[in-house]
Amino acid sequence: AGSQLREIFDKINNLLSGKPVQSGGRTVSVTQHPQGLDFVYYKLAEKFVNQGGEEVASHHDAAFPIAVVASGIWEIHPRVGDLFLAHLHKKCPYSVPFYPALKEGTSMEEYQRMLGYQVKDSKMEEQDHFLKRMSGMIRLYAAIIQLRWPYGNKQGTHPHGLNYGWRWLAQMLNMEPLADVTATLLFDFLEVCGNALMKQYQVQFWKMMLLIREDYFPRIEAITSSGQMGSLMRFKQFLEECLQQKEIPLPKGALQSSFWRS
Repeated sequence: AGSQLREIFDKINNLLSGKPVQSGGRTVSVTQHPQGLDFVYYKLAEKFVNQGGEEVASHHDAAFPIAVVASGIWEIHPRVGDLFLAHLHKKCPYSVPFYPALKEGTSMEEYQRMLGYQVKDSKMEEQDHFLKRMSGMIRLYAAIIQLRWPYGNKQGTHPHGLNYGWRWLAQMLNMEPLADVTATLLFDFLEVCGNALMKQYQVQFWKMMLLIREDYFPRIEAITSSGQMGSLMRFKQFLEECLQQKEIPLPKGALQSSFWRS
C-alpha cells in the first residue's frame, strides 16, 4: 500500500539524514561511526540492485514500488544513485550497455563473472536463471528512470531521467546483438518504460521502433539458434502489436494515483 511505502521511504531517508532509527529491536544511527554513512550508502545501493535481481526477477510488478523509493532517495541523497549505478553496472554490464570481451590472460570463470553470471564452485548458473536476473535488474532500471517520488519538492529535474533511457536504447542498437540477451533485455526495457519514452519522444520514438523492426530485429534473428527462439518471438510480437496500434501500453503494475491513497 502507498502508506506502507511512505513509511519505508521515511525510515530510509531518516537513517541517511543522521536521525536515529529503530531496526531489529534497537536504535541505530549513521553518526555512531565515522564511516557509518558511507557504509549505509554502499549497502543500500547494493540492496536496491539485489532487489532487482531477486524480487523483480520473480515478480515483475515489484519493479515499481522499489523504483519509486529508490528514485526518491536518489534525488535527496545523490551518492546513493552513484553507488546504485556502480553496483548495477558490475552485476549487469548490459545496463551500461557493455558486452565485455574475452581478453588474453582472463580465466573462463573470471570472464563468466564479468558477463554477469553467478559462478559457484566453478559451476556457471543456468542460462534461464541468468536471463531472469538480468531482466529483473533492467526492469528496475527502466522503472527508476521514469518515476519520481510523489512527495518530493519537484523543483529540480529527475536525477537520472528518461534521457538516460533514450541513450541506453540508442547505444544498444549501435552494438552487435548477442543471442538471447539482446532480445530479452530490449523487450523488458520497452515493456516497462516504452510508454513513458513514447510520450516524451513521440515521432523520434516511433522512428526508433521502426528501425528496430526493419533493421535490428533481422540482425538478432541472424544470430539466434532454434533453441533460443522464445525471447525473440516474444519481442517480435510486442514490436508488431505496438507498431500496429501506434501505442505502447502502460506497463502492468504501474503505480496509479489511487495507489497513494491506499
